Amino acid sequence: MEASQHATQREHPRESPDYLRLSLAAAMTLGFSPGLFYRDARLYCVNLLLTYPSGCAARCAYCGLSGKRPGEAAATSFIRVAWPSHALGDIIAAIAKRQDRVKRICISMLTNRRCVEDTETVCRRLRQSFDIPVSLLVSPTVIDGNDLAAYKKAGADKVGVAIDLATPELFDRYRGAGVGGPHQWDAYWQRLGQAIDTFGRGFAGAHFMVGMGETEAEMCAAMARVREMGGNTHLFSFFPEPASAMAGHPQPPMAQYRRVQLARYLIDAGRARAERFVYDDAGRIVSYGLPEDIVAAVAASGEPFRTSGCTGYDGQVACNRPYANSRPGPDIRNYPFKPDRNDIRRIRRQMEADPAGQARDTATLAPEQAAAAAGAS
Repeated sequence: MEASQHATQREHPRESPDYLRLSLAAAMTLGFSPGLFYRDARLYCVNLLLTYPSGCAARCAYCGLSGKRPGEAAATSFIRVAWPSHALGDIIAAIAKRQDRVKRICISMLTNRRCVEDTETVCRRLRQSFDIPVSLLVSPTVIDGNDLAAYKKAGADKVGVAIDLATPELFDRYRGAGVGGPHQWDAYWQRLGQAIDTFGRGFAGAHFMVGMGETEAEMCAAMARVREMGGNTHLFSFFPEPASAMAGHPQPPMAQYRRVQLARYLIDAGRARAERFVYDDAGRIVSYGLPEDIVAAVAASGEPFRTSGCTGYDGQVACNRPYANSRPGPDIRNYPFKPDRNDIRRIRRQMEADPAGQARDTATLAPEQAAAAAGAS
């Protein structure tokens, strides 16, 4: 019997569009995998990943899906955890039972030509099954503007482009010629522009990772470019993927990440402009170009340090990816829920550990002081 089952799997591999992989958090949310979330966090977006025996043609140095990653690791894990595969029909049935808590679905592409058509197929099936918005994390290397138009027609309402690196030099080093990969910096930005044109301002954006060798000034410039185009930024902290080429690369200092998170929030909210920021000789943020009490109030609200992701119909972030770029524990990098008073105090201490001008002044205000400042403004 066992030999027969293995033979059947070889004849009919668990591949897209009939099968998809789910993040462990999504599998837990839908009841496919057991487990509990630290501090009772909740995931409101089902993250899906297309899957093929041929895998991903990209060779990104930091990615668990890289075609260059040794052994079987790339086939079994991504972002440090298992991504189990399930039949699309079973996924649809599980989501249908949990429509009260699933506020969005996100389909992630690989750099694989088969993804182009299969993404459209999966998107259409999901949108025909229930009224839950669908986002796409696209691979610019294998799609064009016509594909984006087809995805919108299939029912997708938001698109993400994982540019990841803040400068063309870093992009080329870790995603392009430096690793023998197919990705090109200009193509990613071109596709982002086409996505914004197709889906509308505010309905497309870019992913970036802090801690890849860029300065804070360079990252702020990249986020500002996205904002000026009409997009928004979803921000991550680098976390080393086991067995990847960058498995030994350190995470960025917490203070650095907190400053950039605050910058992203101010830029995307239209409350500050990056060209008015002041930086020190190392490219660290010294001032956000706003009165200190205003910046202090924003920081003390905790909102800049929550996960930035696609929203549901209610306007709240649905794709909050609990603990995707840090282990569960006190030092959460992207909060999947509203930080409480103790979290705000911890964030303040984290920023004080590596002060830079106004960023330190902002962090040193107690929450009640910052609230008073907000009221005064």
